Amino acid sequence: MRDLITIVAVIINVASMFAMIVGILLHSGRGGGLSDMFGGGGGAALGSAAAERNLNRITTVFALTWFLTVIALAMLLAE
Repeated sequence: MRDLITIVAVIINVASMFAMIVGILLHSGRGGGLSDMFGGGGGAALGSAAAERNLNRITTVFALTWFLTVIALAMLLAE
């Protein structure tokens, strides 16, 4: 059972890591970021401030998920 929980935690950890990387790269920042590659003008129609706020929230959730799975894996793998 412990092995199954460890495998699930590793899968969640890796998935949240990649999602967090994508979320960080999509932030506009100073130079526009990668979000301009996907139609920077389209974001203005949706409200770029709201889109940026939602992107911040989503990235924060992925970061917290990653952090909690790191702690869980540390506890699971400590012997």
